[in-house]
Amino acid sequence: MVTAAKPLTLEEFRSQYAGRKPHFEYWFGEAIQKPMPTWLHALVQSILGEMLRHAGYKVGSELELRIDPRWEPVPDMAATLKRLEQPYPTKPLEIVVEILSPDDRMSQVLSKCRHYSRIGIEKVFVIDPEAQDGWEWDGKAERLERIQHLALTNGRNVALADLWREVSKQLE
Repeated sequence: MVTAAKPLTLEEFRSQYAGRKPHFEYWFGEAIQKPMPTWLHALVQSILGEMLRHAGYKVGSELELRIDPRWEPVPDMAATLKRLEQPYPTKPLEIVVEILSPDDRMSQVLSKCRHYSRIGIEKVFVIDPEAQDGWEWDGKAERLERIQHLALTNGRNVALADLWREVSKQLE
């Protein structure tokens, strides 16, 4: 007879997985390994980070959100207009971005979007570097909506066409 593993406490998770690469996230008593990013993923992350900074945001990548003690995700990118909370964000930020990796499971991505919305993240974007596509999470309809630009919380926009153009230049 197979017995289910005992859920990890947050303290156990932190002692066993803190600082490990690849990153792990705490999902309701489980340690979930994030897929390893590809070169394309890393390039998109870097360029989009610069675009968000240019739009007026403070941007961080691969940082733990410690907003909900039952769920501590590590988004690919987080952005805020507010003062940076140290050492980890414990209050909702304005924006998170998930950049798809080839090993991502869409069911997990959708679940992550739901939880980001639940904890008060205003804008959740999902970017697919392989397909050069993007979506925004609609929390009311609980689905991803295809977008042409990231409509930011400060009223500015980041056009995905500009992102893909810069990615193409970097890949030459």
